[in-house]
Amino acid sequence: MPKTITQQDKELYQCEECGFKYAEKEWAEKCESWCKEHQSCNIEIITHGTPPDNTAKDDDLPNEEDRKFNTKLFYSLIGIASSLAFFLVLYWVLRLDSAITNLITNTYDTPLYFWPYVILTLGTIVLFGINITLLVYRWRKFGPPKVKTQSGTGFGSLVGIAASACPVCGSTILSAIGIAGGLAAFPFGGLELKALSFGLMALPLWLMKKDLAKLECGDSTCPVPQDYSFKETDRPWLIALLTAVIVLVFVSWNILKTEPVIAKFVENNRTLNSTNDKLNNLVASDAGSKLFDEVTTKVLPEKGFQSKIRLGDSVVKLVENGVIDRTKFEAIYKERGGLPPELKDVLDKPSDKPILLTRTNSNYYVNLLWPVGLSNYIGSNRRSPVNGKSLFNFASTGGWNIGKEDNGGAYFNKFKIVDLTPEQEALVVKVAENTYRPCCNNSTFFQDCNHGSALLGLLQLGAAQGLTEDELYREALAFNSFWFPQNYIETALYFKAVKNADWENVDPKVIMDKVYSSASGASLVAQKVNELGLVPQQKGGAGCGV
Repeated sequence: MPKTITQQDKELYQCEECGFKYAEKEWAEKCESWCKEHQSCNIEIITHGTPPDNTAKDDDLPNEEDRKFNTKLFYSLIGIASSLAFFLVLYWVLRLDSAITNLITNTYDTPLYFWPYVILTLGTIVLFGINITLLVYRWRKFGPPKVKTQSGTGFGSLVGIAASACPVCGSTILSAIGIAGGLAAFPFGGLELKALSFGLMALPLWLMKKDLAKLECGDSTCPVPQDYSFKETDRPWLIALLTAVIVLVFVSWNILKTEPVIAKFVENNRTLNSTNDKLNNLVASDAGSKLFDEVTTKVLPEKGFQSKIRLGDSVVKLVENGVIDRTKFEAIYKERGGLPPELKDVLDKPSDKPILLTRTNSNYYVNLLWPVGLSNYIGSNRRSPVNGKSLFNFASTGGWNIGKEDNGGAYFNKFKIVDLTPEQEALVVKVAENTYRPCCNNSTFFQDCNHGSALLGLLQLGAAQGLTEDELYREALAFNSFWFPQNYIETALYFKAVKNADWENVDPKVIMDKVYSSASGASLVAQKVNELGLVPQQKGGAGCGV
């Protein structure tokens, strides 16, 4: 029952649930009944309430301008927090296979891919925040939405996450929604999914507009709108949202600044930290360039790296089993000027001469070793992360298209290309599980891209030819250095400048670990050497295609 009170010699009826006062008992009873049922006030009912007590101080009365401002702030923070959280999810997915720096390096020279990718990604993030804001607005004003009209948001988010996987180094997440072949299945390298996710984020806006237009029809069949504006009871939520935005901004920035491309941009806009005075003096002269050149000659010797590993008859076996299609293979290199002299007969004759890896032939060896790691049978591959429902979706499998089969997944762990004893196989797996590459965050044993397969193939050949564990690590480091020159030059600079260790004295096992050779580890190293100003210019990177 409403409470009867006297105010300025007038008898009023007060709702005991929310405290609103009415001149008519009927409206007080309606207010009390509504508040008990819905745990909130009804706009149409409270409009019949009496004005606030005039004896109250002006400062104690709700300020309409403040209320409007707080309402806008409340909904804005919901959208910003949602977008930031969604961005972190997308970034986490990208880092499963790559990094922003690698994405830019591999796609920036293709503006018709790079800029649509960036614009669609940012647009999807913004639309996600808008959708969540509208969802909260609709919920507060008219109650929870029907699943039928709001399902586009969740599906759009799923596709947005999947489409943000690295377009060069794999498509791990795509398999989760059953897209066979991964990004290789799409002629525009996944931009189709980006456009689809953007569209599915835009769809709920249109649905929401229709839904709100129907709900605000004003007739008796529509639900009575509730007060959706900011109230004092929302203040804890406002504080929580503000805190969440601050935390998300802080986390996002601390993650992003580890990316070399962003670290370099920041560094170009501020002076180096005073704690690096010694290195500042080094960079101020031409000594910085001399150090870079000195390190480069150690990481990538002018005469190349003399490996102890031979291709043997592995390539010939690959051709015999159709893993390498001679016509397709020769067509690729005919467009590139043909194979170098030392590899002229590699498809037809065994090669018993140890590999001499150079700056000019290193990429040829990627495509010769890749199918070895992909197709050679070892019992341990039964537990490989590649061996599952996603088998045909990885860059290492779906990306190998120069065999008789259209998808290299058909050759995974299928042929005896390299004979290994159980002890040799165990050694290969041990080294593979403890070596990484800067294009991905997975070990060599998880051969999800071409460089992973190529390095696994190299380790198998080396172990079969009697190399020790230490020798395998040294071979792995040398081949990775030629395949990812920029990353390992930066790593050598880091050890020289920060740890005062020459490249030739650093244990290859340490360098090949996740701390330095994974995508995340290499990004942190690159950030540091860029902060110190030790890299005068960017060198070429490595993509994950044929």
